[in-house]
Amino acid sequence: MNRPATIEDVARAAGVSRQTVSNVLNAPGVVREETRERVKEAIGRLGYAPHASARRLRTRRSSTLGIHLDPYAGGISGVVLDRFVHALTEHAGERGLRVMLYAARSPEEEIRRMADLRDGGDIDAVVITGTFHGDPRAQWLIEHSVPFVAFGRPWGDDDVGAPAHLWVDVDGAAGTAQATRHAIATAGPRVAFLGWPAGSGTGDDRERGWRESLPAGVEPVRLTSPENVATAREVAEQALSSEAFDALVCVSDSLAVGAHLAAVTSGRPGLLITGFDNTPAAEALGLSSIEQLPEQVARGALDLLLAGGRDVTLREIAPHEAHVLVEPRLVVR
Repeated sequence: MNRPATIEDVARAAGVSRQTVSNVLNAPGVVREETRERVKEAIGRLGYAPHASARRLRTRRSSTLGIHLDPYAGGISGVVLDRFVHALTEHAGERGLRVMLYAARSPEEEIRRMADLRDGGDIDAVVITGTFHGDPRAQWLIEHSVPFVAFGRPWGDDDVGAPAHLWVDVDGAAGTAQATRHAIATAGPRVAFLGWPAGSGTGDDRERGWRESLPAGVEPVRLTSPENVATAREVAEQALSSEAFDALVCVSDSLAVGAHLAAVTSGRPGLLITGFDNTPAAEALGLSSIEQLPEQVARGALDLLLAGGRDVTLREIAPHEAHVLVEPRLVVR
């Protein structure tokens, strides 16, 4: 047979009706054992595989997770989400699930895309990334009873004790605390911080780890730059000409690269600078950095979404059981 076997071929080979074959596939309990075994033998011999779209129509399930693909913006730190999506796809496949990527330029457009995919039966659940306080995507998913998990906490008043939805995140404060303690032990107590403008949940969390790890009596030196290498370089150059500090912890590798260039220009190439994300750029320059472990984040997201099994369903949000907080590790170079 040069073409794929059909359900009619199986019925003919087993000497039964098409409906009987369908019953064996979808409701085997209603078929006598002798007939069931005969149909299974024919299925195996002919290599028949039920068509995926037909199976979706029968079960109303696609065994597919939808995840937003961020627009390509270049830069240094986007590699973390790339690794997360790759790991999510790999681990979902091990559990019999597929991952569908979709593009959107804004949260509102993403909501429309999620609605289209859900209404078309293309996805069973969603993984959202880049969460922020008051995220409309999470609110829409909750209101429309769509199972989902977020890479990034809700950034509410009590994310851990009373989470609004399932989420997995990296403990940014724990990461910068590791980096700060290492810098104090290696270079000295005056450890500055180069962070994003205040108001970013992720950035503020990373700043907190640095502040809480400073020795008593040390005046905090907090520098600010957007996620831009050139601006970070300018900010660091100005600070190095007027501020005295022993080391610098940065909120991202992009800012760490800018600070490193500034240190070289300012005659302090040996200044201990630590980034966050452990990107190839940090590795190439020999900068220490915080590794987010996106593979662990992906496993945690699937564990929450599947509740330990293989079925994607809505489940009750229990305090202290609706989140996974992955502790990153410091990679010293």
